[in-house]
Amino acid sequence: MLTQNLLNQERKMPESKKKLRWFVALSTLPLLGVVTAFGLVPQNDFDLTSSRVAIEEIALPKVADPETTAASYWRNERVQRGDTVAELLTRLNIDDAAASDYLRKTADAASFRKLPVGTEVQAETTASGGLIALRFLGDNGAQILIERQDGVFKIRNLPAQLEKRLFVRTGEIKTNLYAATDDAGMPEAAANQLNELFSGDIDFHHDLRKGDKFTVVYEMTYSNGALLHTGRIQAAEFINQGHTYRAVYFQKDEQHGDYYTPEGKSVHKAFLRSPIEFSRVSSRFSLSRFHPILNKWRSHKGTDFAAPMGTKVKVTADGVVSVVGKQGGYGNVIMVNHQGRYTTVYGHLSRFAKGLHNGQRVAQGEVIGYVGMTGLATGPHLHYEFRVNGQQTDPLRVALPDAKPIDSSYLAAFQPVANDFVARLDLMRNTNLAKLD
Repeated sequence: MLTQNLLNQERKMPESKKKLRWFVALSTLPLLGVVTAFGLVPQNDFDLTSSRVAIEEIALPKVADPETTAASYWRNERVQRGDTVAELLTRLNIDDAAASDYLRKTADAASFRKLPVGTEVQAETTASGGLIALRFLGDNGAQILIERQDGVFKIRNLPAQLEKRLFVRTGEIKTNLYAATDDAGMPEAAANQLNELFSGDIDFHHDLRKGDKFTVVYEMTYSNGALLHTGRIQAAEFINQGHTYRAVYFQKDEQHGDYYTPEGKSVHKAFLRSPIEFSRVSSRFSLSRFHPILNKWRSHKGTDFAAPMGTKVKVTADGVVSVVGKQGGYGNVIMVNHQGRYTTVYGHLSRFAKGLHNGQRVAQGEVIGYVGMTGLATGPHLHYEFRVNGQQTDPLRVALPDAKPIDSSYLAAFQPVANDFVARLDLMRNTNLAKLD
């Protein structure tokens, strides 16, 4: 029907349109022929490989156990006073009954249950609180590692990886030395060293002035990245009432080292000014003092250092013990002879160092007794005397003899060390920085 309609339309069409249609049809024939010819060219003539379907088995990678691919989390906490195992595990986000039983009951984990206050503990856990690993430092600085392996907890001791870092602190006296060192961020152990280092030249009870300044270079020892302890001061400067004191540590060999000025003179005096680190002078040397017990005026030929009962008492110089025992108003007393012409006396002690006896050699700074109130004493304190050829003198004012300077054979090795630390101290003074690590 459609063909018939087209023929009828063709007959009715004017002659001019018929000629135009045939012209268009004839002109497109070459193009159609080209297309037809191109479409019939064999594929191999263009060097195209015939497509093939290949079927091959490919092994898929094994999917890992979800437990091993799960995210893990590290958390650090410090042991607090009164902590139980359960409380510490809670703060570490450990919710693991098996781990709790292991840490609370097994002999292997006894070191964990005895951790001192302040010890840092690191724990690796799963997202659900399962314990993967636990680590902390032991007594000797070695790292103790507790790991879960195949569902069982195992403990290992890893050798300590010790690292020493230098720290620099500067400070200014506003009230007292220890307030200033706290403000500067110095650890207490370094502050004690600073006190002892310059105590031969500076009476830290009376000579300090507001505005005095100090700069300290000291070591901190780390084990496996965790702070182990405060090390030794390597260099220090103290400006007291406009006078500058400097000290540099020099290690002569593996066993011996000491502090010297940059010029090589010994920083240490033959005697310490004070036999107690933390104290205050409650009664000074005087030729006329009203005695609080005897209720009469009499000379006080020593210096009283008020301190809590049991405070450590250190011998102020190398010497030989001549008296250990009770003696009149001194109560429990120790007397030490030094260099033939000096004697120091330590009275009102609560007790003596264990094993201390007459004739024993003692070294400067060694603990020989403990503060008490035996004899004629109204409260706990140390009565300290300094005698020269048997005559009592004011220990806070007497000119103390110097210790020996550095041996000339070590000067060549000492000088570069001293120059390096002096340069550091000068840099800190000029930059006016409070902390530099």
